[in-house]
Amino acid sequence: MDNIIARLESIMLAAGVLLMATNTVANVIGRFIFQNSLFFSEELNRILIILITFAGISYAARQGRHIRMSAIYDALPPKARKGLMIVISLVTAVFMLGLCYYSFNYIVTQAGRGRVLPSLQIPVWVPLIWVPVGFFMTGLQYLLTAIKNILSRDIYLSTAVLEGYDDTEKEV
Repeated sequence: MDNIIARLESIMLAAGVLLMATNTVANVIGRFIFQNSLFFSEELNRILIILITFAGISYAARQGRHIRMSAIYDALPPKARKGLMIVISLVTAVFMLGLCYYSFNYIVTQAGRGRVLPSLQIPVWVPLIWVPVGFFMTGLQYLLTAIKNILSRDIYLSTAVLEGYDDTEKEV
C-alpha cells in the first residue's frame, strides 16, 4: 500500500509540474503570437501549485528530504539522537494532523459559501482538497517514521531513509 501511495505522489508531482509548464508556455504563446491569452491559465496554475505543494510535502517526508537544523542534533550521541528523532517525528506528526483538521474545517466553511472560481466555474473548495490530504499524508509519514525509530536499532529520517550524510564531494 505504501508503495502505491509513493507512486501516486510521484505521478501527481510530475504531472502537476508538466501541466503547469505546458499551461504557462501555451499562455505565453497565445498572448504574444495570437494576442489572446488563455482565460483560465492563472486559475489552473494556482490549482496546480496547491497540488504540487501539498503532494510535495508528503513526498519530501517520505524521502527524508525536509530541511533539518541539525547542528545540536549531530553533536549528540546516537542514543540521544534516536530519542530526539522520535520526539521530532511525533511532534511534527501532531502538528501536521492538527493542520489537516483545521484545513478540513476551512474547506467545509468554503463549501458552505458556494463560491466558484471566476474562469473555470468550479467551486472554490475543490482545489483546496489537496491541503488536508497533503497534511494528513505528511502526518502519517512522520508517525510511521517515529514508529520505525521505536522498533528499529538504527536511526531513520523516514521509513526508508537512514540517518547520515552522503559524502559526494570529490577533491580535485
